[in-house]
Amino acid sequence: MAEDRARVLPKLLVVEDDPGLQAQLKWAYPDFEVIIAGDRQSAIAALRAEEPAVVTLDLGLPPDPDGTSEGFAVLDEIMAIKPDTKVIVATGHGARESALNAIAKGAYDFYQKPVDIDAIGLIVRRAYQLHLIEAENRRLAADAGDDNKVLGRMLTAAPEMVRVARTIERVANTNVSVMLLGASGTGKELLARGLHEASTRNKGAFIAINCAAIPENLLESELFGHEKGAFTGAVKTTEGKIELANGGTLFLDEVGDIPLQLQVKLLRFLQERVVERVGGRSSIPVDTRIVCATHQNLEAMIADGRFREDLYYRLAEIVVKIPSLAERPGDATLLAKAFLTRFAREMNPQVKGFASDALAAIDGWAWPGNVRELENRVKRAVIMADGKLVNAIDLDLPGQNGEETQALNLKSAREKTDRKIIRHALARSEGNISSTAKMLGISRPTLYDLLKQYDLHA
Repeated sequence: MAEDRARVLPKLLVVEDDPGLQAQLKWAYPDFEVIIAGDRQSAIAALRAEEPAVVTLDLGLPPDPDGTSEGFAVLDEIMAIKPDTKVIVATGHGARESALNAIAKGAYDFYQKPVDIDAIGLIVRRAYQLHLIEAENRRLAADAGDDNKVLGRMLTAAPEMVRVARTIERVANTNVSVMLLGASGTGKELLARGLHEASTRNKGAFIAINCAAIPENLLESELFGHEKGAFTGAVKTTEGKIELANGGTLFLDEVGDIPLQLQVKLLRFLQERVVERVGGRSSIPVDTRIVCATHQNLEAMIADGRFREDLYYRLAEIVVKIPSLAERPGDATLLAKAFLTRFAREMNPQVKGFASDALAAIDGWAWPGNVRELENRVKRAVIMADGKLVNAIDLDLPGQNGEETQALNLKSAREKTDRKIIRHALARSEGNISSTAKMLGISRPTLYDLLKQYDLHA
């Protein structure tokens, strides 16, 4: 009995404003420590203080108990503060739309009211097990370089980017349209290709087209194809990119640059799944999945009349926001080393690694151009390097520190700082414990204790 009381139970935060349901749910999970919150303020306070692995969230919270705005505001805050949390939302107001919106915002799953205690209990326990598995995967990811790859191609050790990859893996085998939102150079095409390869369409073609790079008068022909003689120079019938991706995936990069007139034709394809070539009169059935990306604010473009709202909702059934490189601690060094290995092999075999000042410059730069900028800088540095090591001068980077993201609480702030510094020191010393301890100004036993405490690996 004493052993049972001493056992530490996993924490479950229940965000629910109905007192009767609060009491019912409080005793429905004997294998969890249940924390109750009835509004946004108390829910976020409990999240910060308790750091629960799983949250059940009623979207109808005061001051909007009959709507969903307050519930979605809570979901957004949870995802911003602690993105590895498994949030399960309760829907009852336009169930399908609310559920899709919640999943797009990062929720793990949903259930419909009235509450079925057994059903939601199963979802909660499944979510907690997944949380444990993902935590273990993050620990294992530090053991070997290949384990830092997600979606088969993308190199990352940052939980923020792993979460993006897991979201993409989850929707890969559905036929929903996916919109990737992120700054230039964050890897949108790589993620789109990863989605295709993780889907049942991976035997079909993956076709990518940059809508901003093609003149407006040619974009329609590129997308939909043309018949022979449709215009001057059309000497033969040509299939468009949508047809070429039949049975596979079409990636529309910079979809915000599609002109309004062509947006109408793209909307028709998404609604009816047929295309009509330029100069043609017959409708051709096509089974192509659309994945799109943009760095533009499409909602502002809709307000300005430059992008169709109905097309946006067809393209953005699931929206995935991609963090910038500055929001992915440790990834700049990880990626830089991979780029150096590749470029040195191709362009300057004498280069073997980075000098410590170069690694410090990489850590300190905010990377406004993201991974593309990093890749170009490393390529230049490898070419310019005179010796075996790339130094800071070769990179031509001034050292600047980006802004720190908001910490969960004081304990988490300390842990976050420790993790970041230790991870960077390990990267600079190539995992050598003695060098890392010396760099950090601590003893080897102290470093071993910290590595064990934070589940880090040399």
